[in-house]
Amino acid sequence: MPAPDPASLHPEDPAPVTGETLRGDDWYGRDLTGLTYTACDFYDTDWTETTGSGARFDRCTFSGVRFNVSHLTATAFTHCEFRRCSFFDARLDQCKAVGSTFDACSFRLLKVTGGDWSFTSFPRADLRKAVLDGVRMREADLRGARLDEAEVTGTDLSGALLAGVSLTGADLRGSDLSALDAHTLDRTALAGARIDPAQAVGIAVAMGFEVA
Repeated sequence: MPAPDPASLHPEDPAPVTGETLRGDDWYGRDLTGLTYTACDFYDTDWTETTGSGARFDRCTFSGVRFNVSHLTATAFTHCEFRRCSFFDARLDQCKAVGSTFDACSFRLLKVTGGDWSFTSFPRADLRKAVLDGVRMREADLRGARLDEAEVTGTDLSGALLAGVSLTGADLRGSDLSALDAHTLDRTALAGARIDPAQAVGIAVAMGFEVA
């Protein structure tokens, strides 16, 4: 009996793809493990229930792409553009989105755990009830974003742009809030937000109070 082909036992990752445009492709339920796309454009592609880990997308554009109920781990979307994409009930664990922008996207029930999302941009994004747990979001642009009732726990928001952000009822415990300027926020934008004692002291000091 012939010996099995070693390639069949340890298949290589798919070949990298560069500079392609994909329109209306159906990737429903696809395993994205090992995929590498660079400077590619995805238009109206269905990524519903996609899974996998270790995929890399660099300088790609996603327009009208549905990431609904997807569950991706250790996947990188670096310096990408997301326009009118849907992330309904998507789970992104230990993913990387450094330098990416999100414009007119929907994030209902989005859950992000860990990973590096520094220098991302979410202009006026509706992130109500989203979960951002242990995420690095240094210098992220969240101006005008709605994070009402969101769970933003253990998240690094140092240097983030937070002007006009709404945090009503949000859980902010354990997050770095050093970029939050309570003077510039409407009081209602912080109503019911939960913080821990250390955060309370930091905010009080920033507002000029002397904590004895």
